[in-house]
Amino acid sequence: MAADFWNNNNRASSVLKRISLIEKELELWQDLKRRHGDLEVLFEFAESGEASETDITVELSEYEADINEIELKLKLGSEQDSSNAILSIHPGAGGTESQDWADMLYRLYSRWIERKKFKKIIIDYQPGDEAGLKDITMEIHGDYAYGLLKAEAGVHRLVRISPFDANNRRHTSFASVFVYPLTDDEIEIELNPADLRIDTYRASGAGGQHVNRTDSAVRITHIPTGTVAQCQNERSQHKNKAQALKVLKARLLQIELDKEKEANKELEDQKLDIGWGSQIRSYVFHPYNMVKDHRTKVEIGNVQAVMDGDIDKFIHAWLLQQIDNK
Repeated sequence: MAADFWNNNNRASSVLKRISLIEKELELWQDLKRRHGDLEVLFEFAESGEASETDITVELSEYEADINEIELKLKLGSEQDSSNAILSIHPGAGGTESQDWADMLYRLYSRWIERKKFKKIIIDYQPGDEAGLKDITMEIHGDYAYGLLKAEAGVHRLVRISPFDANNRRHTSFASVFVYPLTDDEIEIELNPADLRIDTYRASGAGGQHVNRTDSAVRITHIPTGTVAQCQNERSQHKNKAQALKVLKARLLQIELDKEKEANKELEDQKLDIGWGSQIRSYVFHPYNMVKDHRTKVEIGNVQAVMDGDIDKFIHAWLLQQIDNK
């Protein structure tokens, strides 16, 4: 290790993270090899009646889980995939209905984060007028957070009997999910101060109550692209500005990544309108229960499990599709 390795804490942290990811992947391969050997022994024992079908079934299930985990790591091969992520949820048109749906998606991803043992940090939260939320942006820290969550970017559609409709009519609601890789100091995102418009305002909470009485909330606009980032979660204007800059850099990085894919347009222009015909996934609660991904055609009938964060099947199928399309 170089004598000056620890002089740059951010660089050292990044290197150590990469080492940790490699070590974890090596452990997966070693565990896979060990389980393969255990299965061979179990099958030999089964032939002599010393191992039960249950023993083999359990071991096969764990072996399959290891294979799926390794397959997933092989799918996540781009430079940014191992990064932490920034995830934003915005309701579509429809007022309370869509705002409630956006809040349901926030709960879904919160449950998924818990399942993965990841960590979330709320950067900006704007509650809905009556229920739900108008906007939420959060950091998600965990191995391959961006690589996994990029499969969720797009418009999500809900069909249900509305709890806000006194006549119990069926409603369709939309919300959009945006996902960006969280940049670190090794990735150069140059920001010209002349290109930034910084506005401050008072942070507000549920019911219109002020979280504080100073203009601590910060909104930063990157004038050349029209990209906006804001933060009101911290009481300190300085901290909110730092968080907003972090989100802005992440969004600008995503724009550059999209350009590399010959998108030739900014990220927000890539997103379809939050409405009919643009959804990547439909969540149907009535007249039947089904969640269907329109890109991969994967369907799951257990809606409650999906809403509790069980979305890996959708993510894995989309990642595999991306490889097949290359």
